[in-house]
Order: sequence, then structure tokens, then C-alpha cells
Amino acid sequence: MWIVQLALRRPYSFTVMAILIVLVGVVTITRMSTDIFPNVNIPVVSVIWSYAGVAPEEMEKRFVTVCERAMTTTVNDIDHIESQSYNGVAVIKVFFHEGAKVEAGVAQITSITQTLLRIMPPGTTPPLIIQYSASNVPILQLGLSGKTLSEQQLYDLGLNFIRTQLATIQGAQVPLPYGGKSRQVMVDIDPQKLYGKGLSPADVSNAVTAQNVILPAGTQKIGDREYNVRLNSSPELLQVLNDLPIKQVNGATVYIRDVANVRDGFAVQTNIVAQNRIRSALLTVLKSASASTLDIIKRVKDALPRIQATLPKELQISQLFDQSIFVRASINGVLREGVIAACLTALMILLFLGNWRSTLVVATSIPLSILCSIIVLGALGETLNIMTLGGLALAVGILVDDATVELENIHRNLAMGKPMIRAILDGAAQIAVPAFVSTLSICIVFVPIFFLSGTAKYLFQPLATAVIFAMLASYFLSRTVVPTMVKESSARYRVSSSAFTSGLIALSRKYAIAMWKRYAGVLHIAVLSSPRWAVLC
Repeated sequence: MWIVQLALRRPYSFTVMAILIVLVGVVTITRMSTDIFPNVNIPVVSVIWSYAGVAPEEMEKRFVTVCERAMTTTVNDIDHIESQSYNGVAVIKVFFHEGAKVEAGVAQITSITQTLLRIMPPGTTPPLIIQYSASNVPILQLGLSGKTLSEQQLYDLGLNFIRTQLATIQGAQVPLPYGGKSRQVMVDIDPQKLYGKGLSPADVSNAVTAQNVILPAGTQKIGDREYNVRLNSSPELLQVLNDLPIKQVNGATVYIRDVANVRDGFAVQTNIVAQNRIRSALLTVLKSASASTLDIIKRVKDALPRIQATLPKELQISQLFDQSIFVRASINGVLREGVIAACLTALMILLFLGNWRSTLVVATSIPLSILCSIIVLGALGETLNIMTLGGLALAVGILVDDATVELENIHRNLAMGKPMIRAILDGAAQIAVPAFVSTLSICIVFVPIFFLSGTAKYLFQPLATAVIFAMLASYFLSRTVVPTMVKESSARYRVSSSAFTSGLIALSRKYAIAMWKRYAGVLHIAVLSSPRWAVLC
């Protein structure tokens, strides 16, 4: 009751509050991330071991089992561990509990895997540790093709030129290209010539490793300047590697060209990408957990012309998959349904109340309640997605309840002959408790959603949050903005009606005087010339 009295005493303050809700809501909408689904924050850390040439069974026994047993005793908050073993590669996925500090888990995994290197097979490199969540999904795929470019060139351009520039875009993650051929300097050994010289492949490998190095050699002071000195034995041309000596056999020096051939080649190809039946390469752009899909794709598309200007003209970059199309279609569909629901709701209120001013008062509370909910969602870090927008569309038909019931009760009190202020106060007071209980009854239906866990929790909690805060905002606005609008609209209606009546009376009086002045003389002559007037005289 007190808040209704405050709203009636200070109508301009609550009018400014409504305008502020609109402004803050619009700014929040422009700054919120946009995606199809909410952020599913399931913390996962992958540990990837690699050791070329080892069978999957050996990778499982010598890498996966040892690493899993070590992590279960040293890493905190582990929910469960999954692993897959391939030829030369082992992938261990560590799933953490909700609310766990993933950064601390990554540090613990890193420290324990570094100590495991001492018991791993000789030459084992430290594992690759990657942190990601279920929201790290592909949002854009770029196809790299060119009629005059080889697969090796396509892979090299995608890895060293395009990927490095796309990786700097905020919120984007770009893994290695698929397809193409990974460029490498290959040493093709002739086994017969090698064995004929009494050498082994290890001798060739050691010769290349020992003679293709760049080492610091200290500094040299010349005059007043001091220069860095380094020993550079790396050849400038690839063919020079063929002239590296390997070993002296029976007094004769054996060079690499005698037993092998060094060429600009590629690693063994493990995947193939074909675009329109033409070999090509594929770059996939992922989004980080809290980034906006629409913003990332827009930044990537804006950067592509600048990147392509620095690449060969024969290279064609085509967009094979664009998730922003589906995001916009989903969001526009939900918004369209919400607008249709709001229009149908306003039409229904107009049919039953029969007053366009009352309909306008009720319809105004709908967008204000939705904007209040969006402001709260933005403060909680949620995104605009089909779940949050679906919750708001679901609440459109319910948001009019508080305003409609209060407005109808105010009209009932006015029909009883009460003054406007007393009718508003009595009408609001009579339905305050029932409306509050009705609002809480609708909100409490969505409370069990907050006790969900796993993926369902992240999907449906934003929907429940949107509905609950929209309902609470609707009840608050029915206590403040609706009475203010009813009072102001009624006052303006009375002023406009009295002004219309006064104007009509004044216009009628002015018209009567003009008519009298125009026809008074004619009427006087007609009366004097009448026979009845002569007889009377």
C-alpha cells in the first residue's frame, strides 16, 4: 500500500525509473553475448601424450595407466577420467566437479606429468595439456583451395599465415588445419646404398642434427661497440644439406647425397579434405565459453579481406559452415513468436476491457518487465539464447495478470463512485496479497530447476531465471508504474474532455452571434411588414 501511495505522490520519479529501465535494458541487450544455447560450463582438461610408432595397446599400458594412477592421487576435485589410445597418441580427459578450480587442477596435472617423464620411454616429450568446456564448439569453417596450389602449399598457408592472424581475434580459437600436407624437410634414405657403406639411419640423423645448428658463441667488443657472435651452420639452401658429410669409411668421406636425398616434402598424410572434388584444406574456428557467436563471426569476416590481401591470388577462401545463420534464425524465430504473443495478449485485453487507454497501460508493463529480466540476466553473466528468450516469450502471457487484475479492480472502485485517488489506492490494496501470492505461485514452479545438475542445469536455469525475474518485475511495476499511468491518463482524459466541451460551447456561442448579426435586419423588416403587426399597432 505504501509503495502505491509513493508512486501517486511522486509520479515523475517512477516515470524516470521506467525510462531508465528502457535505456539500461537496450544497452544490456547490445552488450550481452548471443548464442543458440547457454554456456555449458563443464570443466574438462585433456592430457595428450604422443610417442610415434607405438601401438595403441602399448600407449594404454605405458602412458595412460601410469598417468591416470598418478593423477588420482595428486589432483583434486576429479569427477571421472576418460581415455582413448591411438597409434602413437593417447588422449586422457579429466572431468572435474562443478565449482572446482580448474586452474589449480591444470597446475597439478602439469606438475605430476613433468615428474612422470623420468619413468616414461626414452625421448618422451611433455604432454599437451588443453583446458576447454562443452561450449567450445565450431562456429565457422573456412575452406582453402586453389587450382595451381598443392596440398602442401594450402596447409602451409593455412597454418603459418591465416591461422596466426585469426587466432588474435577476441574469443576465437583456431586449431591446426585439416587436410593438406604438413610441410617438412624429408631425407629419403636408400637402404641398399646405406648398407653398402656400412652405415645406419641413425648415422644420417646424427649428421644432420650435429651440423644443422645455430649456437651462441659469446660477444666481441670492437671499438666502443659490443656485438653478439653466433655460430650458424644451418644452410641457406635446402640442397646444401645433401653435401653434409656423414662419416669416413675406409678413408673416404661419405656425404648425405651418396646414401640419401634431401627434399622439400611433407609428412605422411593422415586426413584428406575435398571441396567440389578438389583436394583442399579446412580451417575450423571455435568459440571460447563466454564469447558471442555473432561477434566472433563478424570479426572473422571483417578480418578475412585484410588477410587475403597478403596471400597469393590463386588461394580461394570459402565459408563452408556459418553458425551465425542458425543463431540469427533461432533468435529471430523466438522474438517473432514473442511479439505475436504480446500483440495477441493486447488484443484480448482490448476486447474484454473495451478501453484502449487501459490496454495501453497493460501493454506497457510487458516490455518493461522483459527488460528488467534482461538486465538481471546480463548482471548474472547469462547470454541471449533460445532458452532465455524462450522463457521471456513464455512469460509474456503471464506478465499481464498483475496489471490487468489491478486495472480492472480500479475501474470497479471508480464505478462505485469513489474519487480517482481513493479508487486507485483501494483497488491496489484489495488485490495486493492475492496478486503477490499468485506471482509467487508461478515463480515457485521453476524453483526445482535450480536443483538440477549436469548439462540440464546449464540449459534450463537461464530459462527459469528469465521467467522468475520477469514475474517479480511485473508485480513491482503493477504497484508503481501502472497506478501512475492510470492516474495520469485519467487526468488527461478529464482535461481533454472539459476542454472539448468548453470549446464546443464557445464555438456554438460564436456561431449564434454571427448568425444573429447577419440576419437580424432582415428579420426586423419581415416582422414590421407583417399584417398581424399592422393590426396589432
